[in-house]
Amino acid sequence: MAAKQSDQEFLEFLIKALVAHPEDVVVTRNVDEMGVLLSLKLNPEDMGQVIGRQGATARSIRSLLRIVGLHNNARVNLKIEEPEGSTRKPREPRASADEELKL
Repeated sequence: MAAKQSDQEFLEFLIKALVAHPEDVVVTRNVDEMGVLLSLKLNPEDMGQVIGRQGATARSIRSLLRIVGLHNNARVNLKIEEPEGSTRKPREPRASADEELKL
């Protein structure tokens, strides 16, 4: 296992152990000046399992990836891609503190 791609292999192993459709898991790795970006695509039915209640599972996965990144001297970020045909509504941007004071 190459040291530079251990984060990608770790994420694939972890996600495939969690989901019901491991054959649909696709992890792409992109390196730039900001660090390593791992993009995760999976079956729409598995989104809830990977994100978890109130995002707890996704936060835990991101924490584990940060630790793997520390061992490789890299900053590792995770992007969970929205599946095609998703019915989830995008979040409304939050009002800044100045705008809240005006209300």
